Amino acid sequence: LRLPVVSGFHTNFHSYAKHYHAGWIVRVVVGYLRRFHNRTTATVVATADLRARLNALGFTNLSVLGRGVDSALFTPERRCTALRAAWGASEHDIVALYVGRIAPEKNLELAVEAYRAMQRVGGARRFVLVGDGPQRAALQKRHPDLVFPGALIGQQLAAHYATADVFLFPSETETFGNVVLEAMASGLALVAYDYAAARMHVTHGETGVLIPYGQAAAFVAGAVELARSPLRLARIRRRAPASLASVAWPRVIERFEAILSDALGQRRSPS
Repeated sequence: LRLPVVSGFHTNFHSYAKHYHAGWIVRVVVGYLRRFHNRTTATVVATADLRARLNALGFTNLSVLGRGVDSALFTPERRCTALRAAWGASEHDIVALYVGRIAPEKNLELAVEAYRAMQRVGGARRFVLVGDGPQRAALQKRHPDLVFPGALIGQQLAAHYATADVFLFPSETETFGNVVLEAMASGLALVAYDYAAARMHVTHGETGVLIPYGQAAAFVAGAVELARSPLRLARIRRRAPASLASVAWPRVIERFEAILSDALGQRRSPS
């Protein structure tokens, strides 16, 4: 039919291998993904960093398309005192949160380690993990004091975001990480590795805490620093939502339309 085809690279499947003890398959997966995407007119990626990494692996025709966040849904105004009480936390306690797939590639053992360290210095009261996945049962068994409400959507999800204080996100396999924007829009202090969405949208020490990629001890230390510094935690939580004022879906949609238009040959897409 000779129709232009635009693909999207949304999951670092090849990066999952080490978490499932299948490192031998990385070259095969990368080769398959490269052949698949290079046959399309354009492949959409979420960040310039990801474009550079894929270019180095031989991927071509890559276009960057960021993400937006629904600030009407994800807002600090959805904070719920009753929900905190159900978690056994007062307004003076620190509640840590994770949202996403509960699976090995999300590095959640490090998130739990960071939370335990926050507990030891005082202040951290609960760790809530929203989502589901193959690691949930094992984590629940090993850590019965953690809160696992399951997978949530819509206003219920937004309320869980806004009712927490710190967002622990130690994943090393993201292409973007939409939860980063949702957490920041909800007024949480983010602790995350310095790549993908966090690198694009967080100013270290002002709107979140950025950790050098892959440095587990530094991740724990960053979380502990927030637990020890209530004023800094409050400042970051206050500034995070305002920092996303320019991250609007209409702008993202306009960029996507430009990529599609370019694929049709009507005009060049913006760089």
